[in-house]
Amino acid sequence: MNLPGSPAPIENRQQLVEYLESGCKPKSEWRLGTEHEKFGFTTRDLRPLPYEGRSSIHSMLKGLADQFGWNPVYEQGKLIALLDDTGASVTLEPGGQLELSGALLDNVHQTCDEVYTHLKQVKTIAEPLGIAFLGMGFQPKWERKDTQWMPKGRYRIMREYMAKRGNLGVDMMARTCTVQVNLDFASEADMVRKFQVSLALQPIATALFANSPFVDGKPCGYVSYRSHVWEDTDPDRTGMLPFVFDSSMGFERYVDYMLDVPMYFVYRDGEYIDASGQSFRDFLNGTLPALPGEKPVMKDWEDHLTTAFPEVRLKRYMEMRGADGGPWRKLCALPAFWAGLLYDDAVLEAAWDLVRDWSMEERLKLRADAPRLGLKAEIRNRNLQSIALEVLEMSSRGLTVRNRLSSSGENETGFLEPLFSNAHLGTTPAEKKLALYDGPWNGSVDPVFTEAAY
Repeated sequence: MNLPGSPAPIENRQQLVEYLESGCKPKSEWRLGTEHEKFGFTTRDLRPLPYEGRSSIHSMLKGLADQFGWNPVYEQGKLIALLDDTGASVTLEPGGQLELSGALLDNVHQTCDEVYTHLKQVKTIAEPLGIAFLGMGFQPKWERKDTQWMPKGRYRIMREYMAKRGNLGVDMMARTCTVQVNLDFASEADMVRKFQVSLALQPIATALFANSPFVDGKPCGYVSYRSHVWEDTDPDRTGMLPFVFDSSMGFERYVDYMLDVPMYFVYRDGEYIDASGQSFRDFLNGTLPALPGEKPVMKDWEDHLTTAFPEVRLKRYMEMRGADGGPWRKLCALPAFWAGLLYDDAVLEAAWDLVRDWSMEERLKLRADAPRLGLKAEIRNRNLQSIALEVLEMSSRGLTVRNRLSSSGENETGFLEPLFSNAHLGTTPAEKKLALYDGPWNGSVDPVFTEAAY
């Protein structure tokens, strides 16, 4: 039962719709929130970091808290995250990947400063401990069994359930890293158009950022194995969401989708209660088997929204989820790419004109082809190289119109340069690494831990 003095229970579906709708903001208040994950490893033997010990995730978090003023967060007595006064956080992914969830910022110049400051702090703590961090989309060398799971209750529940729903869900949790950007919308109509454009173009981002060609120490046949992993994780909560392109798309339609996504857990009094496979609809009715007679509060809905993993995810903002982790310049390129496309009305409509006639069959094929073929994937007799160049030009126009200037008077278009470079060559970062593997690296992935380290 919901106790007196506790948060008010949710009484109906409309409150869930209103929660999403409350994310609408005037354009003057639109911001960027950039998140990126990275693999920690010991420089002595390149192994993934354990949670405890001298060269460990715990040592990293404690060092960041002690030397740079981050506020520690504990779960069951274990240090699991850090917070600061700007709204940024440092958190752990299941396999010990370290994630910076950045503050909400006005422009990409600020994002790049944030990324640089964070990586400098991380390096300051890591080097004396014999630790370094790698920017790639999938753990290139070590197998699943070599990765230690982090002590967070939700991860235990998710791991056990995911093993029942797909072959690669556990790998997704333990062995992938991504960079993503969170973006705002003005209205329901604006959200829908941004959702449609970004979902259709997500394979272009996957190809431009493709940076995970190795699995278990050898080439795997993909340029973005991280992206492929999502294809065999859990069909109930992943994919291209065909309904987004229907005329019925809106906040209500997304709520209905989320109500059909099976639950993982409910968080109560510092503990995660296993509700895996159960229905949030039953929770609304007070008939959830894990908590009979209790109804959800809004924090439960917020938690549930984080347990779906489509290529684009809606909360009170939109998350772009199609890119592999990579070098720090690419971490700045992703928010620039999407802000240029989605934050100018004329560019947004031009991008919609490019993709509006693509059929769902074509979109799904492109989603499947991009992780394998990168910029060589095709749709309607055009390869992604040519489409990427066209889309990058659109993004550049949008950033020029935004006119967010650095202290030296430069706009944000310079952050697209590494993407233009790859697109002009028609070569993904993964293919460059594969050429090195076949050449100077002499069939070893070990050099990547030096050449792709931050």
